[in-house]
Amino acid sequence: MPAAPRAPLLRAAARHSGCRCAALCLASTSATAANLILPFALGRALDLLLTDPEGARATRWVLVCTALVLLLAMLDAGETVLGATTNARVTAWLRRRLVGHVLSAGPRTVSRFGAGDLVARLVGNAAQAGTAPATAAALLAALAAPAGAIVALWLVDPRLAAVFLGGAPVLTLLLRALARDSSRCAARYQEAQGRIAGGLAEAIGGFRTIAAGGTADREAARILRPLPELSREGRLMWRVQGRAAARAVTVAPLLQIGVLAVAGVLLVHHQLSVGDLLAASRYTVLATGVGVLVGQLSGLVRARAAARRLAELLTEPATPYGTLHMPPGQGRLELRGVTVRRGGRPVLDGIDLTVPGGGTLAVVGRSGSGKSLLAAVAGRLADPDDGEVRLDGVPLSALSRDALRGAVGHAFERPALLGETIADTIALGVRAASVDRVRDAARTARADAFVRRLPEGYATRCTDAPLSGGEVQRLGLARAFAHGGRLLILDDALSSLDTVTEHHIAEALFRPSPGSSRLIIAHRASTAARADRVAWLEGGRLRALGPHAELWRGAEYRALFGAGGAAPEQCPKGSPGAAGTEGDESDAFGAAGPASEGGPS
Repeated sequence: MPAAPRAPLLRAAARHSGCRCAALCLASTSATAANLILPFALGRALDLLLTDPEGARATRWVLVCTALVLLLAMLDAGETVLGATTNARVTAWLRRRLVGHVLSAGPRTVSRFGAGDLVARLVGNAAQAGTAPATAAALLAALAAPAGAIVALWLVDPRLAAVFLGGAPVLTLLLRALARDSSRCAARYQEAQGRIAGGLAEAIGGFRTIAAGGTADREAARILRPLPELSREGRLMWRVQGRAAARAVTVAPLLQIGVLAVAGVLLVHHQLSVGDLLAASRYTVLATGVGVLVGQLSGLVRARAAARRLAELLTEPATPYGTLHMPPGQGRLELRGVTVRRGGRPVLDGIDLTVPGGGTLAVVGRSGSGKSLLAAVAGRLADPDDGEVRLDGVPLSALSRDALRGAVGHAFERPALLGETIADTIALGVRAASVDRVRDAARTARADAFVRRLPEGYATRCTDAPLSGGEVQRLGLARAFAHGGRLLILDDALSSLDTVTEHHIAEALFRPSPGSSRLIIAHRASTAARADRVAWLEGGRLRALGPHAELWRGAEYRALFGAGGAAPEQCPKGSPGAAGTEGDESDAFGAAGPASEGGPS
């Protein structure tokens, strides 16, 4: 697997909010500069007050100190606002970019990472990574404070700076060890979070199965199985940070005592003034401000670990599109030597198929034969490893996104109801979706009647619509009918319909339609019987291709539909109750399992 481009992602995020990051860095460094000037001003004011209590010069330095304190308060407020808004903007940018990339990459990303882990990365890890630019700006200012304080100590007296620099390497080693150890802990902690999120997403998707099986406690234990690891890594992360802070707190006072002892000796020998001693004590505190560095560095380490997990999503390439538009044509679909491999083995192996323009091809086969994957490849929801798919003579990979998606429509077994309202979900992806077009499509899919019975009709929010599985499937069919196009692909999109509803929809679906061809994944004999031709897949290969009536003569073909030794005349083409298999759930779901809209099975 290629390395995740973490640094480029963070650099791009910082460039997106470059002005705010620059302003935050300016505010932080200005606050650091004010903090460095303040001890000198306090020392000067103290010396002048001791030598000339009523002098105007002392008053001016007191006013300078007051102005610096007010400036620090204003800069601190500005840093707080800029830091929060920069974090929010960078997080939003990361989420927009990565969500767009995940959707462009398609089902491959969900298959590789899992839905729950994807959500954990795009929500939690994006929020952590979004703090990186602001934390880096604050860390630069935090590093500038000790460096500036050492320079100031040197200006007060070089011997003071020399004493401090004698212990500085110890502090440097502590910070380096903190960065190394914290990075490992943060990465493992976030990985455990992702596994918990993945298990939770699976359980939510299968909550009815869990309820029916009475396995809620066992599933909860399975989901939370990584919790001890999460706890262990979390405690380890805080121990690493606490250990570094404790060591720094041990070293820092020793350095302060050493500097102040030397400064006291110099004061006794009249080589330093009282004001210089005050300034030296303040500069020593700034120079040993490792606690601030530890906090900032730990935050940056966690942000970089989160960015690494986000950058892994970018290693899954987005689907590339061409620039060609569709030529005139009738929707002729050609699959030439199509091979698709998963895990090193061919799931589809050398498939050659043609659907003539205006024709209908039904694809049948047992579970795992590659039917849904074939449908995905035909509509370019997945790309073949070898071979080519053409529509009206144009390779799908050469078409622009708009041309391809405008030419190919899809309906799935379990369509996702996307959009605010029922009308929105039918019109999803449809160009110039008028009210009449949406309602005509709903009538064709036999959905208009139950939609009108909803509380707000077509304006009912999808989340408020109490729909059965068959009604949801009809809305998916309505979306496909509203889409139109030259090629309509149905991936078991009739499986949840009752016999009468399926018969009416099939009448519209199989009606001769010049300029539009149809590829239908079928699990029922009645559906296959209405198609012009049937492609029989077995083990990823094309076993037979021909009219349903001819294939029906073979006992193995009849066995696909649970028809046993039924005679061929029992299943005439066009009969809605062919072979007596209507409504047979074992046939509807046993062949390939209920494939979701998220990706091919």
